[in-house]
Order: sequence, then C-alpha cells, then structure tokens
Amino acid sequence: MTVKNIQQNILNNSDISTRCEAIIFDLDGTLLDTIDDLTDAMNAALANRGYPLRSVEECKNLVGEGTDVFAGGALPPDSRQPDIISNLINEYRAEYAKMWTHKTKPYPGIVKLLNDLADRHIPLAVLSNKRDAAVKEAVAYFLPNTQFSEIIGARNEIPLKPDAGAALSIAEKLGSRVQYTLFVGDTKTDMQTARSAGMIAVGVLWGFRTAKELKLNGANHLVSRPEEILNLPEISLPGI
Repeated sequence: MTVKNIQQNILNNSDISTRCEAIIFDLDGTLLDTIDDLTDAMNAALANRGYPLRSVEECKNLVGEGTDVFAGGALPPDSRQPDIISNLINEYRAEYAKMWTHKTKPYPGIVKLLNDLADRHIPLAVLSNKRDAAVKEAVAYFLPNTQFSEIIGARNEIPLKPDAGAALSIAEKLGSRVQYTLFVGDTKTDMQTARSAGMIAVGVLWGFRTAKELKLNGANHLVSRPEEILNLPEISLPGI
C-alpha cells in the first residue's frame, strides 16, 4: 500500500470520537536527554582515529537525521569520504554501546506526562531515526512503565524521517486519523515529518534545536515544558 493510500484510509476512518486520537514522540531530545552520551561516544570514536573532538552544542545540530549524517558532520570536511564515515560509524556504535546509560535520562516531567496521557487512554508511539534495536532498548530501560503501542527506529526497509511513511503506518495501526494525531519532536526533521503526514506538529523547546528552526519548519505548537502538552487544544478540548 502506498503512503498516499495509507493517508487516505486514515482520513476516511470516522469511527473514533476523541479529539486527540494518538501521539507519536521522537526519542532523543524529546523524551530522553541523550546528548551527553551521544557526544561522548562520538568524541571517543573521533579520538580513536585521530580527529578533532566536537562540542555538545555542535552535536546537537548533527543528530536527528540518522547516524550517517551525525558521523559525516562530526568529521572534518576533507575526511568525509564514504569509507571513512562507515568506519567512524562502526567505532561510534561500539563506543555508544559502552556508555548509552551513563548520562542519559528522561527529561524532567516526561514520565508524569506519559502517565497522564495513559490515564486519558491516548495511544502513544515512538518514532526515531536511531537504530531500531537501540530505540527499543532505550525505551524499555528508561521508560519501563509506559505502554507504547508502537516503537519504531531505523530499519533498512523503512525510510528515515522526514519521510512520512513510518508515521502514517503507525497512525494506521493505531486507528488514528492523521489530522487528530500529534507528532512531538525537537528538530526540523520531526516538524517536516509531521507536516508531510498531515499531522499536528508539536515542537519541544527543551531538546536539541531552537524555536526558530521549529517554527520555520512548520510547528503548529511550541511547548516549553512537558506538562504544556496536556493543555494543547487538541487534547484539552472536548471530543469532536
């Protein structure tokens, strides 16, 4: 089934009566504060190969579009050949496997938000450009008490965000119409994914990117704290 057909099937579904029918969350920079471990792992990999290190702020602007983009951007411009990037990715993944729990934690207020949304019986999902196995492992480790209906990371057969395919597939599985599905993230990639899918784009300001970037890429709402999501009109207003 094509992306267009999936989207049309969801739009045609008229059997659901709640205003917000599902919420899809990005992971890094949205649910989990991972940037220190991501930076430390990349810097360890860079140091092992004799390259200059990157700051946390630099890494904030490199993550979110997949490991290829992260590794390529971390290298000096004259070293961004495919074989060098591939080797650095392997080194980075080995380092990250050693330290992914060292500094990572849910952002303040996230666990309560997820509990409150669960109490409202809103289906929840995670969609990340991090490797699928790593996404599932991180969610299970850091958010063990939250029941996510779908957890999807990068797989060979699924295009990365901002392609809308995975988001639309999640909405279809959850029985959620796209116009009543919130997509919550912290980067332009997330906002572009939401808008391409016809979903409501919610940009979070506690993550890796700026309000300006989120606005320029189509954010319908910006929130400064997790609890503000509960006050968005799509959630706080009565059902349609």
